[in-house]
Amino acid sequence: MRIACLALVLAAVVSMAIGSAAAANYTQETLDRYIRIDYQVEPSAVPPVVSGYVYNMHRGLPADRMQLAIEALDASGNVVGSSSTWVLGGVPVGSRAYFSATVVPAASYRVQVLFLDWGKGGGQ
Repeated sequence: MRIACLALVLAAVVSMAIGSAAAANYTQETLDRYIRIDYQVEPSAVPPVVSGYVYNMHRGLPADRMQLAIEALDASGNVVGSSSTWVLGGVPVGSRAYFSATVVPAASYRVQVLFLDWGKGGGQ
């Protein structure tokens, strides 16, 4: 029984490591050519909500498993809080996907891609 549990844990760790190695992070400058984020803030909501669309302008690859970083900024532009949200379902080639997340109150916000996997080719 103990060996079976150890084997299951080891298999899970190896699986997570392989999945992480296959995924890649990209610099925001690189992504600016392919990903555009439009968002708005509902400051009257309690807590405030940042929501909008992520556009995939890549001509051949869907953006899968995308996670966004949302930074809360004070009036001087300093980060005073941060959160993240997943873009559910990914972003198909030449299309957009909706996102929404609650955030801490702040003077302004910055939304950037934290993580994504470029999916298999296809599309237009």
